[in-house]
Amino acid sequence: MAKHDSALGLATPFVDVTRGIDIANLRPAQPVTLVRPHAAARAARFFVEKFPGKSLYAVKANPSPDLIRVLWDSGVTHFDVASIAEVRLVSRTLPDATLCFMHPVKAEEAIREAYFTHGVRTFSLDSIEELEKIMRATHDATDLTLCVRLRVSSEHSKLSLAAKFGAAPAEAKALLFAARQAADALGICFHVGSQAMTPEAYSEAMERVRAAIVEAAVTVDVIDVGGGFPSVYPGMEPPVLEAYFETIHRAFESLPISYSAELWAEPGRALCAEYSSLIVRVEKRRGGELYINDGAYGALFDAAHIGWRFPVRLLREPESNVRDMPFSFYGPTCDDLDHMAGPFELPADVQAGDYIEIGMLGAYGAAMRTAFNGFGSDETVIVADEPMASLYMGDAERVASNVVTL
Repeated sequence: MAKHDSALGLATPFVDVTRGIDIANLRPAQPVTLVRPHAAARAARFFVEKFPGKSLYAVKANPSPDLIRVLWDSGVTHFDVASIAEVRLVSRTLPDATLCFMHPVKAEEAIREAYFTHGVRTFSLDSIEELEKIMRATHDATDLTLCVRLRVSSEHSKLSLAAKFGAAPAEAKALLFAARQAADALGICFHVGSQAMTPEAYSEAMERVRAAIVEAAVTVDVIDVGGGFPSVYPGMEPPVLEAYFETIHRAFESLPISYSAELWAEPGRALCAEYSSLIVRVEKRRGGELYINDGAYGALFDAAHIGWRFPVRLLREPESNVRDMPFSFYGPTCDDLDHMAGPFELPADVQAGDYIEIGMLGAYGAAMRTAFNGFGSDETVIVADEPMASLYMGDAERVASNVVTL
């Protein structure tokens, strides 16, 4: 059956199955995305039940309307939107959702539409100029939650977000004081970077928050620790998420803030990384290089441009009993930049015509896909097997998990 994807305006081929996809018989010529709603639902419930505050899904990680509905059904009611297009998408998909416009630099027209058309009342900012813009666009509204973004270190994260946004220490006092005068509720937010590998990233950022509050001497109603919550990838096995939550809670409880202050977070990757994977076909082998039918301009943007390694497995029946060796990938376009260095460990006898599943692509996979050179596929299949890695499954669940049917 065809499913209409309102985010892209395309009719997306969609097959609802219970156990997997029969690669041996279907032999797809284009990449196939496997989605696992149950995995996203499990991640959402984990955050809703265990994070000691409110979780806002960072829509930029994966703007799929289907995923957004799964998260809503699993208890996520607040969404971190970064553009007017994301505001419109979530508002259209979930009319009752609470939207928080957390991009620190926004077009005045976007602020105006978000406030007057979509009911957005929470906005992030990191400068006096942005504060003035928000007030102009909302006609000096008196019902705003204004979150001042502070610049903090990304040294503990795999992908830095420390350079572009955030008020510097010398700017924070005046900005917090001005925002306090304009806001119904004043918040402080920050972002420690993507894929934070230790809870200390948050405790250190909270010390920066403490210093800013003490210096400005303002009453703070919201502390938003942003995103950065990790997932599991080869060579990147973080501590359990409960350790992050405990560290954040301790730091929050020690801050000089309002007794009724709220704690927020903006998980993106952690809620959707396990949601999908990708099946690709090997079109050619050249030594340790595999030419596959998706790549840097498709769902593997991160693998190409920032060297992200994703779990991989050869889909072959019977399974290969040949020892693994490291491979790199080339994508399908004519561009030399369409290269994923890896290394990706696969059986040494992998050949053209074989299929490979690339896991943990629910975050920043489909969201980064383009149609460059005419390549790409919107074919999507729902599967009920478990993701190739998980922070939310116990050992017994991993043993009992299904695999893709060949």
